[in-house]
Amino acid sequence: MKAARVTLEHRGLASTGWSTAWKISYLARMRDGETANRILQYLLNFRPIRKEDQGEGANSGGVYPNLFSICPPMQIDANFGATAGIAEMLLQSYAAELHLLPAIPKSWSSGEVKGLRARGGFVVDITWKDGKVTNYRIASPEPREVRIRVNAEAKTIQSEKL
Repeated sequence: MKAARVTLEHRGLASTGWSTAWKISYLARMRDGETANRILQYLLNFRPIRKEDQGEGANSGGVYPNLFSICPPMQIDANFGATAGIAEMLLQSYAAELHLLPAIPKSWSSGEVKGLRARGGFVVDITWKDGKVTNYRIASPEPREVRIRVNAEAKTIQSEKL
């Protein structure tokens, strides 16, 4: 992970298209929500499409008014990849554990997400305030034990039936 972090630092935060989406996901997995969010904000930076509105860097990343990612002319994989990165910031499922809000940036202090999918067929809903999980629901086709990490506490719970 340290080597990957050094590579990301050498490449820089600014990029376009699919590269931006990958950086968001990598940083989320590294639990660096602040930097992942900075890159997400870069990706979502509005860029005008009218020639008279364009200036220096108008075609070097960001989104068009229809929210399609700019990497002239357009890269949909950046849009799809960014949503995957956002999901990775909110929920990670690996090593037989579900980690709720593993890379939540401070600017997302309160919120709610429903229907995130996790390995093992789990569906996860999360509500949070002040950066801490206040409520969650983990469901699966058949109730079963699942290991979760929530607010820095690891525990095993029984999932609800979908």
